[in-house]
Parts: sequence; C-alpha cells; structure tokens
Amino acid sequence: IQTLSPYLTARCQVSSRCSRQKEPWFSTRKPGMPTPTVALNEYMKEDFFIKIETWHKPDMGTTDNPHGLPPEEWEETEVVPIDIADRSQVDDMDYKPDEDPALFHSEKTGRGPLGPGWKKELHNSNCPYMTAYKLVTVHFRWWGLQGRVESYIHKQEKRLFTNFHRQLFCWLDRWVDLTMDDIRRMEEETQRELDQMRNEGSVRGMQAGED
Repeated sequence: IQTLSPYLTARCQVSSRCSRQKEPWFSTRKPGMPTPTVALNEYMKEDFFIKIETWHKPDMGTTDNPHGLPPEEWEETEVVPIDIADRSQVDDMDYKPDEDPALFHSEKTGRGPLGPGWKKELHNSNCPYMTAYKLVTVHFRWWGLQGRVESYIHKQEKRLFTNFHRQLFCWLDRWVDLTMDDIRRMEEETQRELDQMRNEGSVRGMQAGED
C-alpha cells in the first residue's frame, strides 16, 4: 500500500463479541519490528482469529517477503498491490469524490491530484515515500465454512485498507501539521471513545460488502 504519510492512525469497528489488541507503534514497539493487531472472538477462542502485521519500509513496494516468512508460507501467500489512486479498486458503495486521491489537491503541501503515473513521479522526486506492507492472517476453524469465511474476511480487509489510505491522503491538510504530542493525545482519546462504544454504544463503521 503506497502512502505519502509517515504517521498512520487506525479506525476499527468493535463489537461486544470480539476483542482487538493493538500495540501502539509510537510507545512500545521496538524499531525494526512490525506493528501487530490481533482480533479475537471470545466464543470460538483459538479457532477464530484475525492477525494483521504491518511493516513500514522506505521503498516503492519492491521488497520481497518483507515479513520474513518461511519459504513454504511465502509460496502460499497472495500479494495484493493497492493503488490508492486507482478508481477501479474501489467499490461503488464506498466511492466518495472528496476522498478520491485522483481529484484531491492539498493546499498546504501542494500534493495531488495523483495521476496514473504518480508512483513513478514520486520515486523520481525528492519527496519522502514509504510502503505499508500488511500481512493478514485469518484462521476460522468451522467445518464447511472455513474457506468461504476466510476468503471473505481477506476481501473485506483489502477493502478496508484501500478506503482508509485513500481517506488518509485526502485528509492530508487536517493532519500534516500535527505534532507527536498531538498524535499521542488523539490515540488516547480514540481508545477511550472505542472503549465507550464497545461497552455502551452501537456498532459503527464500514459495513461488510457482498460476498
């Protein structure tokens, strides 16, 4: 996933039947280690989990096997490139013109809109860039449903990553001036809000698409 941002925040949907564990990258993660996010189900226990591991690397998506998987696991891993400016990668139900990097122009930084050759232009410029490598592991042990459910979850995670990073780019002018103290404060506020929503509120966020 190509982005122009060195700071990534995450929004997640939480239900009372799932718990999500994330290690904030800015506080406890050691340099050179991936940021893990794990969602567990209190009823299915170890028979159902979703694990997302993220590496941020200063390249254009050229690193092979960035998570260092064993050869036999890497051979079975599907690599899915995401281009945030490619309209064809966005479901019609998710498309918003004001969150389209191919249309957005940042008044504060001068970046955008992103044309068809934006990655080549970025690579040849003096602007910093990085790739967020997402390794999604899904395990759903339920006879007769395992393959279908795991495939569906992978599809929805790809959709979530696409929409989020498109939105992140188009919100550039909102966050580009934030300091690290601002980011840490927002992280704490978001955690409190999510805890309150999980305990008291209704589920909100991206709705699942069709299978």
